[in-house]
Amino acid sequence: MTTADGKSETVESPFEDLGMVGSLGAAAIDLMIGGRELYSVFVRTLYYVARGRREKGALVRQMYEIGNRSVFFLSVTMGFLGMILVYQAGLQAKRVVPDYTLLGATYLELLVRDFAASLGALMLATRVGAGIAAEIGSMVVTEQIDALRMCAADPIDFLIKPRFLASIVMTMVLIVWAGTVAFVAGGFTAYFAFDVPLQTFFNHQLVDAGDMTIGLTKCVAYGAAIPIVSGYCGLSTFGGSEGVGWATTRAVVNTSLAIIILNFFISGAGFLIFPG
Repeated sequence: MTTADGKSETVESPFEDLGMVGSLGAAAIDLMIGGRELYSVFVRTLYYVARGRREKGALVRQMYEIGNRSVFFLSVTMGFLGMILVYQAGLQAKRVVPDYTLLGATYLELLVRDFAASLGALMLATRVGAGIAAEIGSMVVTEQIDALRMCAADPIDFLIKPRFLASIVMTMVLIVWAGTVAFVAGGFTAYFAFDVPLQTFFNHQLVDAGDMTIGLTKCVAYGAAIPIVSGYCGLSTFGGSEGVGWATTRAVVNTSLAIIILNFFISGAGFLIFPG
């Protein structure tokens, strides 16, 4: 900083005197502020879902962007993951008890209860979450969001709400499809690698209503978290094109973290309610 007599002096941050304690305190304050603003975005989105404007065109466009454009990416990713998981499970089973009778049934239960929803949502966070944050962040730095506010239009209603509804519907559809691809790919892997008949692998006797309930709950929760967290990161963009890149990175990281945290709590509640 330059003083009145023309001399320059360095102004130290008040947190530098506190050292680690100050840094932790600043991080905690930023986390609480971010959590409060994220909660505000979520509540306002729910409000506009119930009482906002109805525009089917925007919803259909977002369903196409989130769903149709993610099918190939998610199918390829989950197909390879399904092959890897079954191959590794088969190797471990061969070392302990070389009996593959319940390999498919156990794998399907894990897919329905956790793997399909969690892995699929993490893949969607990298594509859909980054796209939402980049699009909304670009609108922020080009002052399009300010123009919406000047026209008495809430960006949550115009931008977040259609993505929120489309993401819930298409995340569920995509995860069901991706889980099917992973299971079929795992079945062929078991057939060619361990000579497991397809009739034996395609066994659903271990899947019950509790597994279905937990899996569908995760689909809805992840589908809601992706646009909310990514939209918040996009709306909080600042600093031009560099800020858009930073917002995109934050969206992917924060959305992935939200999915992992939701997975922990939903899985814990699921095992308490449906212990079988």
